[in-house]
Amino acid sequence: MSSLSAAQAIPLHSNGMRIGLLGGSFNPPHAAHRAISLFALKRLKLDRVWWLLTPGNPLKDSGRLNTMFERARAAREVADDPRIDVSCLEAVIGTRYTVDTIIHLRRRVSGVRFVWIMGADNLAQFHRWKDWRRIASAVPIAVVDRPPQSFRALAAPAAQAMARYRAPENQAAGLADRPAPGWVFLTGMKLNLSSSGLRNPDGSWKAKK
Repeated sequence: MSSLSAAQAIPLHSNGMRIGLLGGSFNPPHAAHRAISLFALKRLKLDRVWWLLTPGNPLKDSGRLNTMFERARAAREVADDPRIDVSCLEAVIGTRYTVDTIIHLRRRVSGVRFVWIMGADNLAQFHRWKDWRRIASAVPIAVVDRPPQSFRALAAPAAQAMARYRAPENQAAGLADRPAPGWVFLTGMKLNLSSSGLRNPDGSWKAKK
């Protein structure tokens, strides 16, 4: 991955595009990552979704993380859609924090309308992310419901702090055009998998059935 330049690590795009950003370890990537992306493409009227593979989540134990190459290759297989791009940008620019990645993208790709996509489980701990308020001020956010996390997520500190900026769900299609801070809570996702449930105790990935 290190042989790539920062510019090469950013997927193809053009000014005016509406692009969703889905960050994570993807350890392993799974059907719910793809389902969330297709769901967001439809509900938010996006042109593309970029999967941003993190070198290591600062809030999780990265000791049993599979290599970036293994995760990227598996992610491309799982994505299986021309509108989903897999990027190792964070490894190339040397960041582990979402705020730094977003600042980098806003500077390098200023003509694109980005939306940050996260699950309700991430909203529940969003207040623990580095400079989370700056993230919310930089890009609109789409939160995808993940039952039974709904109540915990919407009662969490970040959701409460951002309550006045929340858009009605029926206005989700216009989220990419809204100035940040702005966010929407999307319901209706049926598939609910987690990467942790697809790993063995030693960190290896469970065999596909």
